[in-house]
Amino acid sequence: MGVTYCACASASSLCTACLGRTSPHTTGRRRSVLLLAASVLLALVFQYSLAPAITGDGGSGWWRTVRKTPGAGRHVYGAWTDGCEGYRPTGDGGLAGSPFETCAGNAAAYRPTSLAFVFFAVASAATYHRPLLNREVWPAKFSVYLLLVLASVFVSNKPWFSGLFLHLGRVGAMVFVVVQSVIVIDLAYNWNDAWVAKADRADRESFGQGKGWLQATIAVCFAFYALAFAGIGMLYSWFGGCGSNDAIITMTLIGIVGVTAVQLSGVDGSLLTSSAMSLYAVYLAYSAVSKNPNSVCNPQLGSESNPLDIAMGLALTALSLAWMGWSYTAEDRLTADNAARPRSLGSDGNSFRRGQDALLDLDDPFLEYDDGDRPPAGLALSTEEGEDYLTTHSSDVWKLNAILALVSCWVAMTLTGWGSISGGGMSGGTGAEEHTAANPTVGKANMAVIAVGQWVALSLYAWTLLAPRLFPGRDFS
Repeated sequence: MGVTYCACASASSLCTACLGRTSPHTTGRRRSVLLLAASVLLALVFQYSLAPAITGDGGSGWWRTVRKTPGAGRHVYGAWTDGCEGYRPTGDGGLAGSPFETCAGNAAAYRPTSLAFVFFAVASAATYHRPLLNREVWPAKFSVYLLLVLASVFVSNKPWFSGLFLHLGRVGAMVFVVVQSVIVIDLAYNWNDAWVAKADRADRESFGQGKGWLQATIAVCFAFYALAFAGIGMLYSWFGGCGSNDAIITMTLIGIVGVTAVQLSGVDGSLLTSSAMSLYAVYLAYSAVSKNPNSVCNPQLGSESNPLDIAMGLALTALSLAWMGWSYTAEDRLTADNAARPRSLGSDGNSFRRGQDALLDLDDPFLEYDDGDRPPAGLALSTEEGEDYLTTHSSDVWKLNAILALVSCWVAMTLTGWGSISGGGMSGGTGAEEHTAANPTVGKANMAVIAVGQWVALSLYAWTLLAPRLFPGRDFS
């Protein structure tokens, strides 16, 4: 008991030291994304290690004994195979790589990801009413989440994981595809607006000084288009020769030319935005063709028999999915207004009390002072860097958790091929291969969804260009 107490006290102290303190100038975003990363790692461990050990015919003798032990062992085996019995092989073949093992592995991945979805959904609702909750009691939050994951080991696949969450995850992941496109388009527009604003500001300070920003904008446009077309050429070289790959790459080229032509034919949009969207479209094309399960069409497929390929596949998958959660929850992507806000300056150069209207101090606006030390009254731009972020942007904090809830759905669908049940390894001599530990995100469903996501992004961008022309009486600013 003494050793147990010391171990628990030490773990609690370490957890509090690492997670218990948050700066008043943060939102708790790092800890939120850390929990997402933990759910990704647990999903991979559950899917490719724990599920085969519990349900497979391999593994150590200890696991085979546990599966047959009455009580907890037999209950866990039944819970993890519930709904998968129809996929059990009828011949003499083993269970490794069979649809039965894929079914159990998919349900295993849903356990930590579904709980992450529930966690972030509840956190989103809670922080909508009380934003400060997002940076409080994180040791307790992590402890509750991990305990729930442990308890989920004893919960049956159906109806919660292979039933309810599978359908909910598909809807959430599709919503994330649309949100992802909207965020990227908004960032591309904001980038162009920011550089044009800097050019205008430099010209106001000294005429002609803004030329450098405009030249940089043009240079980035040429660089992005050059990279986009070079990328398309490399995709044809590396992934060409298969009908599905060629169709995705060709449609990408058509989409880039199409949105650029639409943008150049009107006064809306900008070439920087179009070039950024073009490069993003090429990136999505690469993401799609790299998910092709046919080894003849995809030279990047790793070998399931190579431990290095397995380690690299799992590590890159975990890092990329965690980075997605970090990237799409950046504050500048979630805040409603990123522009600096005006604040009123009094005649002493200090800002008025918070809560006052930002009005001009017009007591003596045209007087000149001989000493030249007295600052003018008027409006200044304030970013309030020293203030509490959750106080000044409380209406945006809940969005962070909402995005992470959708990312949790995306992670679950990506790791399981959107719930598809098929055997791993080579099939039928065609070189077809579904997701395995060496290729966790490979699959026809993932390939198709990414391709659809690319056209959602390009279509939404084209709509932002066409809508002002089709409805000139409406304000689309």
